[in-house]
Amino acid sequence: MIQRQIVDTINILCDKFPVIALTGPRQSGKTTLLKNTFPDYQYVSLEDPGNCDFAHSDPKGFLKLYSEKVIFDEVQRVPHLFSYIQTIVDTRRQMGKFILSGSQNFQLSQNITQSLAGRVALFKLLPFDFTELKNVNLLTNDYPDILIKGAYPALYDRQIPSDVFYANYIQTYVERDAVELIHIRDLRQFRAFLGLCAVRVGQLLNISALANECGISQPTAKAWLSILESSYITFQLPPYFKNFSKRIVKSPKLYFYDTGLVCHLLGIKTDGDLVYNPLKSSLFENLIVAEFHKQNEHRYQHMDFYFWRDSNGNEVDLLRPHAMTFDIFEIKSSQTIMSDQFKGLKFLQEIAQEAVAAKTLIYGGNEIQYRSHYTVLGWNQVSNY
Repeated sequence: MIQRQIVDTINILCDKFPVIALTGPRQSGKTTLLKNTFPDYQYVSLEDPGNCDFAHSDPKGFLKLYSEKVIFDEVQRVPHLFSYIQTIVDTRRQMGKFILSGSQNFQLSQNITQSLAGRVALFKLLPFDFTELKNVNLLTNDYPDILIKGAYPALYDRQIPSDVFYANYIQTYVERDAVELIHIRDLRQFRAFLGLCAVRVGQLLNISALANECGISQPTAKAWLSILESSYITFQLPPYFKNFSKRIVKSPKLYFYDTGLVCHLLGIKTDGDLVYNPLKSSLFENLIVAEFHKQNEHRYQHMDFYFWRDSNGNEVDLLRPHAMTFDIFEIKSSQTIMSDQFKGLKFLQEIAQEAVAAKTLIYGGNEIQYRSHYTVLGWNQVSNY
């Protein structure tokens, strides 16, 4: 079993909060992590119809069965259970009493905010990050391997072929969430929408254009995109708004948490399919931006990330702010380092001046170079930086 980075922090905070909540996409390994990390806890899945019905109809009686430490999986299926859990933790003041897990971020977060604010430590478990794969020698030196394969645990633990895994994942989980959360009836149109999102990976998000191309209204496109975000399929990278005396772009960029899913939607199955694909650079950018997000969640760092672009097309792919400064990153899929790859970093440095701390080029090769004004970082070294 591949060790997850987030485990150490969960163990530490389990002694400091009465409730631990773990969310993340379906099949990201939440249940496996909790069962292996907390073998002395009772495990109850609320996906089970009997458990779900019992918790709905008699929440007090249901909770009496679990007077000691317990894991409630897919707890968002019984929303009113949160209020009863609040009463119990406020009365007993026992740390680590409940561990809650769920795969629908919106519902879980909403219930936590309403009932358990200040009582819960919330974690997100995403598909494997580079560090986790590197620790067991599963991260190669060639980025197309992981970009196309993806990073869901089943791909490594059970050796399921990527195309088989993602075809079933979309039908079993993504479409199921769409039907359950907003009652989508035309799944063919929703699949088309998902494919159009894949084509727009790493690009500025234009809801109007996306809706028009899919043949749906803008409110529907927003609702469907919300489903993909709450199910941890896609996320948006916001622009950095500080002007620096230039007109800047204010639309977010669209990314997927897992590039294997994007490649499946785009029909990319081999390195050869990727080489001449016009989205190759965008997919590599998605791989790196998603990795920053994974490391941020798995190390419990609570950082924010942005991109920057002005109206003239000058751009920096990723900004990582600190208190008074920020680090900037340019992301290039090429395995050859060229001088013009630094121009975005140089441009923003010139207008932001001392606000820029570190300037880094992340490229498709494996070397690390420390130049006079820049750091050059191989793609598989991102987890160390």
